[in-house]
Amino acid sequence: MNKRFFLTACTCAVALMLNAQQLFVGSYNIRNHNSGDDRNGDVWTTRCKVLCDQVNFEAPDVFGTQEVLHEQLIDMRAHLDNYDYIGVGRDDGKEAGEYSAIFYKKDHLQLLNKGNFWLSQTPDKPGLGWDAVCVRICSWGEFKQRGTGFKFFFFNLHMDHVGVVARREAAKLIVKKVREIAKGAPVIVTGDYNVDQSNEIFKIFTDSGILKDSYTAARLRFAENGTFNSFNTNMWSTSRIDHVFISPKFAVDRYGILTNAYWTPDPNTQYEEKGKDAPTEIKFRKYIRRAPSDHYPVMVHMKYVK
Repeated sequence: MNKRFFLTACTCAVALMLNAQQLFVGSYNIRNHNSGDDRNGDVWTTRCKVLCDQVNFEAPDVFGTQEVLHEQLIDMRAHLDNYDYIGVGRDDGKEAGEYSAIFYKKDHLQLLNKGNFWLSQTPDKPGLGWDAVCVRICSWGEFKQRGTGFKFFFFNLHMDHVGVVARREAAKLIVKKVREIAKGAPVIVTGDYNVDQSNEIFKIFTDSGILKDSYTAARLRFAENGTFNSFNTNMWSTSRIDHVFISPKFAVDRYGILTNAYWTPDPNTQYEEKGKDAPTEIKFRKYIRRAPSDHYPVMVHMKYVK
């Protein structure tokens, strides 16, 4: 009996350790709240509920966000299920300007350490970098998986959308900072990089020796579009500008670009119509198909293999 109990306990311990190092992570540019989008029908209060419902359904352990203004941060925190966040406003290191906030499941992960640096020649304080037109920031956290002790670092950023030199130099800075801060520990780097997989700057990450592209590494992919949609769900592209880079020892099981949508009434169509071959009870009305953000979120299931 003792031997059988010992073998059972060992089997359970091994299974727990294998499961323990599994992570579900993501990246989501939620689009800053502005009056122009509201006027065009892409209303933040509606978008917020949809994208938070989407995240709550998927339930990633941790995900990076971009373009989050402080008021949006408060709204998201209120709607998200058992998530907390880290990050600061990029303009002053407090609450001003967009955040590159990292949200994490409080019951899954314990925050051990956190920090921020700016994508500029003076990374320890807010400021424009190189030929960038916006102040840009990278936020990071060190986490421990509750109940298992697995530790990893998570970096999240938003690179400039105009400055080519700024993106190139920022990429070099990020790789340098990952080396300095993580010191060889498992690492995940998410963000809106504003360059796709064919760009030379993309290769700064994949050729670094410490990071690989989760899309390329995935066993299974569900990626029927690129990651930017410009609030037009009819548009299609092969370009992925939102990336999840990971340590080489992470094995990626599933990678997805999630193109979920929602619908709002079309003011020009008031009538209902019967669907072809539909049951009698079903009647359709024309609605407008919308995306909850002008980016689609990237979600990645993976595990760390020692």
